[in-house]
Amino acid sequence: MMGVSDMTNKIGLVLGSGSARGWSHIGVIQGLQDEGIQIDMVCGTSIGAIVGGALASGAIDQLDEWVRELSWWDIIGFMDGMFPRSGFIEGEKIINFFKENFTDPNIEDLSMPFASVATDLISGREVWFRKGSLFDAVRASISMPGIFVPFKQGTRLFVDGGLVNPVPVSLCRAMGADIVIAVNLNSGLTSKHTITKKSRKKVPSKKNTIIKGRAGTLFEQLTTYLDTTVKRGRSLIPEGFGAVNTMRGPSIFEVMATSSNIMQDLITRQRLAGDPPDIIISPKLGHIGLLEFNRAEETISEGRRSLDLMLPLLRDLIIE
Repeated sequence: MMGVSDMTNKIGLVLGSGSARGWSHIGVIQGLQDEGIQIDMVCGTSIGAIVGGALASGAIDQLDEWVRELSWWDIIGFMDGMFPRSGFIEGEKIINFFKENFTDPNIEDLSMPFASVATDLISGREVWFRKGSLFDAVRASISMPGIFVPFKQGTRLFVDGGLVNPVPVSLCRAMGADIVIAVNLNSGLTSKHTITKKSRKKVPSKKNTIIKGRAGTLFEQLTTYLDTTVKRGRSLIPEGFGAVNTMRGPSIFEVMATSSNIMQDLITRQRLAGDPPDIIISPKLGHIGLLEFNRAEETISEGRRSLDLMLPLLRDLIIE
C-alpha cells in the first residue's frame, strides 16, 4: 500500500468510452483503491460516465455488485419492444432503474468533482456536463447512435460523447488535474478486423421465431438472434472487432459495432496525440461484443490486470 494523502498534486481519472468493455473501469478503480491511490476527480465518456458517476457518488461497490449479476435477458429487458426510430433503447428504463436503486444528486453536490462528455447532435460540438442532475449527465453521454435514442434537454439533442472525445483527457486537465490516469478501451480494436468465410447455415424455420407461444414480432426475432448468438459463446461481433461472415453478409449489429469501433479507435488516437495523459491503461477487451454487458466478471478482472501492469510507472510518477 502507498498512501498519497500528503500529496499536493491532484490526481484525475479519465474513463473512456467502449460500451460493454467499460465494466473494466471498475477493476481499475478497485485496483487503485487497494493500492491506496487517492483519486481527486473523475470524468468519463459514455460507459465511462456511468462508472465515473458511481465513483463520484460513492456507489462504485453497489454498481460492481449489480453488474456482476447482469444476465443477457436483463439487457434485453432494457430494450423497447417497438421498431426503432432513432435507437433500440429509449433510455428511460435504464434511468428509471438507476433512480430506483441509486441516488441522483446534483453534480456540484458530489464529494468528488465529476464531469461527463456528450455530443450536441445538431452542432456536432463537444459538450461538458459539470453541474445539474448526475443522471442527466450520464444519460446524455451514453447515447450511442443507433442503440440509444438521443437525449433531449430543452431544445438540444445529445448523443454519445465518444463521437468527439472518447478518452476526455482535455476535460480532466480543465478540471484541475495535475496527474492524469486515463483508461482507453479502444486500443487495438482495428487490428482485430478480419473477414471470415463460413459455410452457409440453414435459414431458421418459421417456428423458431415464436417465443412463448406468440408469433415472433420483429423485436422478438431480434432478441432470439441475440440470445442465440451469446449462448453459442460468440460476441455480437465475431472475433471481437467486427469479423464479417462473407457468406451471409454482416448483421445490423455487426455493422454498427464495427463502424463505431473504427471511428472511436481513430478519434481516440488523434485526441490522445494532442492531449496525452500521464499514465494510460489499455485493457485487452477486443473480444467483448457491443452489448455484452453480462460479461462483467472477465471485463472487471481485465481492468485490474491492466492496472497492475502500469503500477510501477504510476508509483514512480507519484513519488516524483
